[in-house]
Amino acid sequence: MHDVAVIEDAAAAEVSLDPIRARMLAELAEPHTATTLAARLGLARQKVNYHVKTLEQHGLVELVEERRKGNMTERVVRASAAAYVISPAALAAVAPDPARSPDRLSARWLLALAARLVRETGALINGAARANKPLATFGLDAEVRFAKPADRAAFVGELTDALTGLISRYHTESGRPHRLVVAVHPSITADADPPAKEQRQS
Repeated sequence: MHDVAVIEDAAAAEVSLDPIRARMLAELAEPHTATTLAARLGLARQKVNYHVKTLEQHGLVELVEERRKGNMTERVVRASAAAYVISPAALAAVAPDPARSPDRLSARWLLALAARLVRETGALINGAARANKPLATFGLDAEVRFAKPADRAAFVGELTDALTGLISRYHTESGRPHRLVVAVHPSITADADPPAKEQRQS
């Protein structure tokens, strides 16, 4: 079982978003038979079997083992991943594209960048899995507090200058290109009021 799986197929995305099947995927973080899963969900075993087969057809559920129980063969299954991310590739015709409106100060442009990151990283993960090869990536997650908006603006300016210098130092015309995405946005906390409207700050 993978920690996270990326759903790129539109049909698989539709299957995963069904409320009953989504509950099944959550329960199938641990292996179950149709009988034990039906008992946990309070559903008929035949109905559970139908949904499990549908999930299995789309690669969201995998067979763990088959075992004999009387005159029957009992199938034990589990989810193929502990969590799933639906790639924008599943909505290819309406997927966001940061190239359409490259406004660095827009939160919607930042969202389009994030969507592209999910789409491209998802494609790389799935491709590496099919080829049984490792994938070299790097991520950095941090939180910083600014005393005033001017400090935030100064931070963004210094960060831009530092990254521009690094890119100039290491970039060459040969070799495999790599994507670098840096995002700065307010953190969401449980006790924070949501913003009334999107704010643009330099």
